[in-house]
Amino acid sequence: MIGTITQSGVDAGFTWLIKPLLDKGFIAKDQTFIHWLPLGIILAFILRGGAGFMSNYFMAWTGRNVVMRFRQDIFAHLLRLPATFYDNTTSGQLLSAIIYNVDQVAKASSDAIVIVVQESFFIAGLIVVMMLTSWKLSLLFLVTTPVIAVIARRSSLRMRRLSKSVQFSMGDITQVAEESIEGYKVIRTFGGQQYETDKFNDLTVKNRFRELKIIATNILASSSVQLVAGCVISLTIYLTTLKSAHITAGGFTSMIAAMLALLKPMRNLTNVNNTIQKGIAAAESIFLLLDQPPEKDEGTTQLTRVKGAIEYQQVNFSYNSDKKILHDISFKAEPGQTIALVGRSGSGKSTLVNLLPRFYDGYSGRILVDGIDTHTIRLEDLRKQLAFVSQQVTLFNDTIAHNIAYGRFAQASEAEIIRAAEAAHAMEFIKELPDGLQTLVGENGVLLSGGQRQRIAIARALLKNSPILILDEATSALDTEAERHIQEALDSLMHNRTTLVIAHRLSTIENAHTILVMDNGRIVESGSHAQLLAHDGYYAKLYRMQFKELATA
Repeated sequence: MIGTITQSGVDAGFTWLIKPLLDKGFIAKDQTFIHWLPLGIILAFILRGGAGFMSNYFMAWTGRNVVMRFRQDIFAHLLRLPATFYDNTTSGQLLSAIIYNVDQVAKASSDAIVIVVQESFFIAGLIVVMMLTSWKLSLLFLVTTPVIAVIARRSSLRMRRLSKSVQFSMGDITQVAEESIEGYKVIRTFGGQQYETDKFNDLTVKNRFRELKIIATNILASSSVQLVAGCVISLTIYLTTLKSAHITAGGFTSMIAAMLALLKPMRNLTNVNNTIQKGIAAAESIFLLLDQPPEKDEGTTQLTRVKGAIEYQQVNFSYNSDKKILHDISFKAEPGQTIALVGRSGSGKSTLVNLLPRFYDGYSGRILVDGIDTHTIRLEDLRKQLAFVSQQVTLFNDTIAHNIAYGRFAQASEAEIIRAAEAAHAMEFIKELPDGLQTLVGENGVLLSGGQRQRIAIARALLKNSPILILDEATSALDTEAERHIQEALDSLMHNRTTLVIAHRLSTIENAHTILVMDNGRIVESGSHAQLLAHDGYYAKLYRMQFKELATA
């Protein structure tokens, strides 16, 4: 701020210098003034250069810090938001907020502030020059202030509204681009290139149209302000040429120079309004995101390692008030038992297990771990008791070793990683890779096959060594031979661990202590494999149907 104000003061001083330069230098021929003038100008430029460096560098430092802090805060907050937020928000909108919106705020809080402060003080300095020359003529500019304020107000409201629509369109563009990059195989296989191209082009055209509306608004506002200023300058020139105006040649020149110099900062202030309104609209969306409530973590109970007893007591749950997903779910798993969940897609199996680590709240009833209500347990301590292997494997663009030891980078030794990989039958293919455990897997493990990714995920669960294990169709991506090897590893893993298994292949859960058969969010049957077959109900029907499919295959 000091640098910006100093720079503006020096610029205004140069305008004031015109008066003594003409009156003393060219008309009066003041030798002392002429002698010291070059040195004064050099010193002024040195001062202006130093002040300009202070202004630009430190304001750029501020802007980059705004970007850094906002992105850090947004990213940290995203990691604390509940699953329901991600269910209702596209990744394109979130990426647009982190990248585009934050950049707009940074520009408004650095570049725009520099311009506002610099040009405002420059205008103030020029007005002081004009007042010192002729305060009566200078009052003409004060008359235009209300007109300029009305123009600025109306253009600001319009540009802020348009900036919000630009931000939404940037989110849509990011979303379509992300989907097309991730789904390129589907797009090419099904011939969707032209459809995706047209969709993307349509969004970019709309974005361009909205951007041009902002630019047009900005230009009209800037031109209107300059037109008002031009009218004042014309009237001032007319009045100074009258015989009744008592003003020297130097004063007249200084006054006109100051008025003409006013046009540029006034235009810049009007133009920077565009940046400011974009920043305000972007800041609104960012703070709206940061104000999203994080996961509820009101529990105070601390856990070390539980035995693994799980109990659901009359649990009901719905994602919204329209349709209930789970109806009066009650069952109990003793430590070390395996509970299998079977049923058709959409019967509520995944929702049921997602309530245990409290990915979703808002259910009625109680879920207990070792007799303790999970709502009273700290989230961090609760989730330490769980290992999770999903049918949709998530791997990070890192080494195999880091993916297996995820969350335990410092604690896990290479020997432990190798043991986990061997137990998951993953070392068979890891040894064949050129860099072994240090091989990069690519984005979401794209450089590995589906079965290989699944084995890495199982090795990760093995290494965590939690007392409770959740398997959501963990063998669904494996071929028959690999499944047999993995099933042996899982049988060893599940020993002395309480395990909730969501299974599509019923042959993999025949040894489960209890099988819960679900349909439309209800448990319709429960018992062991033999008991359910003997009962000849829903489970027996599913089993015969699957056995028949395998036989015909």
